[in-house]
Amino acid sequence: MTKITIAGRPNTGKSTLFNALTGTRDALVHDRPGVTRDTIYGTLAMRPDCEVRDTAGLEKAKSGIAADSTGMAMDAISSADAILFVVDGRVGLMPEDIEWARLVRRKTHAPVLLLVNKAESVKRLGDIHDFYKLGFGDPVLISAEHKVGFDSILEFLDRVVPMNSPETPKAETRMRVAVLGQPNVGKSTLVNRVIGENRQIVKDEPGVTRDTVKIPVKFYGRDILLMDTAGLRRKSNVRDDVETLSALKSLDAIEKSDVVILVVDATRDIENQALGIAARVYDAGKILCVALNKWDLVEPELRDEKLLKLKHHFTNSFHQIIKPMILAISAETGTGVQNMFKRIYEQWDISNATAPTSLINKIIGELVASRQPPMSRLKRPMKIKFASQTGRHPMRITINVGGASDIPESYTRYLRRGIATALKWEHLPITIEYKKADNPFD
Repeated sequence: MTKITIAGRPNTGKSTLFNALTGTRDALVHDRPGVTRDTIYGTLAMRPDCEVRDTAGLEKAKSGIAADSTGMAMDAISSADAILFVVDGRVGLMPEDIEWARLVRRKTHAPVLLLVNKAESVKRLGDIHDFYKLGFGDPVLISAEHKVGFDSILEFLDRVVPMNSPETPKAETRMRVAVLGQPNVGKSTLVNRVIGENRQIVKDEPGVTRDTVKIPVKFYGRDILLMDTAGLRRKSNVRDDVETLSALKSLDAIEKSDVVILVVDATRDIENQALGIAARVYDAGKILCVALNKWDLVEPELRDEKLLKLKHHFTNSFHQIIKPMILAISAETGTGVQNMFKRIYEQWDISNATAPTSLINKIIGELVASRQPPMSRLKRPMKIKFASQTGRHPMRITINVGGASDIPESYTRYLRRGIATALKWEHLPITIEYKKADNPFD
């Protein structure tokens, strides 16, 4: 795929441009400079053969998150096939623009298009001619917010980058795996372990990741779309609007995923916050895998007790799941990571199959024979007439019943457990719906 990198100093509108070019809201947009930290990847809406990268604002820093962010931005610049260098037309040319333009020329020989953003009002623009000092030729006036001037961007790409067929499968065909959890539990370390490079910033402090970063990768024999998300904290602890936006993007990743890996710190007790995230995953009908990270730091004599306690927490907290998938890993060393994905792939394959209707009716018939449904409040017996699988993700069973309509939840749980055990759906969210059978004499 052709690689297009958006670069420039902080707060010039790079993330707004990224969202406009990709037709998404994947990049977090805020008036505060330096919000973007990791490199965000997307596909150009008008040219599906082009990968667009939104980078962190280039900053002078010798250490810390700013230095790591700038280093990753420079890596994206070095490997780019074309650069979109963004400056702020309202504030005019800044000394930082000149410094970074010089650095871009040293790092790459790729063609560069100079974009003067925030140019929707000519009266508010600074001296456009100053931007010629950057050495990137004629500046192109655009407004990323209002999608003005994009024809010039497409003309530039058509001129310098030949149209190619996409080399990788479209993201929609991949299994989408979201990595969620509280801050500082090792989510980005796990993502880096899977992709085999330090693409995500990792620090021993919470709140480093802000955007939901989507990364296509082939791991353990399959093409997947990995989504690294910002850490989720209790609402009472969130007092920053950027963190609020990050949290909303993380929760949105649940809806856009097929599988959620909930990373928890094995050295700490499970918190209600983690159980709350799990509840959202189950309610959304997604496959959940709880990754007990930092397992190598847990004392060996405490491991069995900790694992049993955690499984007890999840089993008693959620009626939708029969047997939670809880696996011990170390993202730092890689121990257990391949096995975790092997188990995830197995469950994904099971969840994509449709059980034969005859088999479902046989299973339910045996369950009913072993334990008859209770009488209704009106002392009428419930008669199960016919059942079939009517949905996946979650696995949905619709049962046609006659007689009683007020089936107690305890009996539904009994049927759910029996069906899950028989069909090997114990790790999958299952819903059972009852449909009143039509009376042929009405």
